Formats: sequence, C-alpha cells, structure tokens
Amino acid sequence: MTTKVNNNRKIIRRVCISAACIALAIVLPFLTGQIPEIGRALCPMHIPAFLAGALCGPVFGALVGFISPILRSLIFSAPMLYPTGVCMAVELMFYAISFSFLLRLFSKKYVSVYFALVPSMVVGRIAGGFTQAILYSFGRISEFGLNIFMTSYFIDTIPGTVLQLVLIPPVLYALKKAKIGEDK
Repeated sequence: MTTKVNNNRKIIRRVCISAACIALAIVLPFLTGQIPEIGRALCPMHIPAFLAGALCGPVFGALVGFISPILRSLIFSAPMLYPTGVCMAVELMFYAISFSFLLRLFSKKYVSVYFALVPSMVVGRIAGGFTQAILYSFGRISEFGLNIFMTSYFIDTIPGTVLQLVLIPPVLYALKKAKIGEDK
C-alpha cells in the first residue's frame, strides 16, 4: 500500500510541476512585449520545456513541450498554429525528452547540465527543422533549404541559446536544491 501511495505522490508532483511549466510557457512570451522578432530571438517558451524534462522526466516533459505552443496558439493566436506552432511543439518535445535522458546519463554535478543542455538544443532544433521541412513540402513554401533551416533554427536564435545557457543551469540547480521535482 505504501508503494502505491508513493507512486501516486510522484505522479501528482509531476503533474503539478508540468502544469506550472505549461503556465510559464504561456506567460513568458509576454516578457518580450509581444514583439515577434524579440520572441523568436529569445525563445522564451523553450525554457519551461527544458525544466519540465529535467524535473518531471521524459514523458511529462514531452507533454509540456508539445502542449505549450499549441495551447498558446489556441489561446492567443501566437505562435501561428500551422506551421509554426506545430514545428515548435515537436522542437520543444524533443528538447524535453533529450534533456531528460542526457541529464540522467551524465553525473549529478552542476557542470553536467551543460553537457546535457547543448546536445539537447541541437536535437530539438533538428527535429523542429525536419518537421518544418515536411510541412513546407505540402505546398506552403516550395523551397525550404539548408540556408533557411540554419538561419531560422541556429543563427536567429543565438540570443535565446545564450539566455538558456545562462539561465537554465542555475534555475535548475536552485530548484533541485529546494527539492522541487525530486521524487521523495
């Protein structure tokens, strides 16, 4: 009976943290003043997906990553649901999954967050670009090449990448120190 209660507590904790991450993903883009260029550069919705992957595991993290842009699109019409919202959903989902797995692969030291974060950024961006290429092949834009992919997923997002590298490790460290997301 005790095992079942502990499992229920773990699930409830993960659901609550996931809900908080979804809420954060919906609210954070307002910090960019709803200026699309700044939002695309700083990538504020990415941060909660990484946090959810780290704190809740790959399944709940994937749900947070996938649901957040679609829900925000349905509520505020930003990002545009098709194709941007769908591509972001896949990208954020892959961020959370890969970050969760890589964090568990590396040691528990603070610096290991960086070893998990950087490859996760690459994996998510490749997944988002691949999704965008598939969606664009259905006629929306006839030419989606390497140049557009590199520019939209790597060059234009350099400020967001720097922000994530600066912000996510200390926030994650503080949350872990406060035992938030940790299964007791």
